[in-house]
Amino acid sequence: MAQEIERKFLVTGNQWKTLATGIVYRQGYLSRARQRTVRVRTIGNKGFIAVKGVTIGASRLEFEYEIPFEDCCQMLDVLAQKPLIVKKRYSIPFAGLVWEVDDFSGDNEGLVIAEVELESEGQSYVKPDWAGQEVTGDSRYYNSNLVAYPYKLWSNG
Repeated sequence: MAQEIERKFLVTGNQWKTLATGIVYRQGYLSRARQRTVRVRTIGNKGFIAVKGVTIGASRLEFEYEIPFEDCCQMLDVLAQKPLIVKKRYSIPFAGLVWEVDDFSGDNEGLVIAEVELESEGQSYVKPDWAGQEVTGDSRYYNSNLVAYPYKLWSNG
């Protein structure tokens, strides 16, 4: 069983951009049901499909598999709900963990979120200076919800 445990934070400033090179992600959802989401995405020139369960606290089941790139692109273009999520992801090692910073574009331009995956919900970690307010429990920041309610529509965005 695959368990994903992650914490999410809003990113402040631009200092983090000097710490890594980003790679473009295109992702879309075949299902955004509360009980399960089915996501397809490209990372560079590779394709992946993931099935995720309900988030409880900072944890959920997650199963992810590589699929043929061409199949993934066709699913994104034809089957996925729109708008697609487009972002540049930066993987930044910090204090023994890897922080992933997503700099969104398109309908979610201006949103920058950092995520850190943990081995347990109680695991201690050191937060980098550029990781601001925690938004782990705020469902507006779930990528699957950014499809239905993109950041550009938020009144405080």
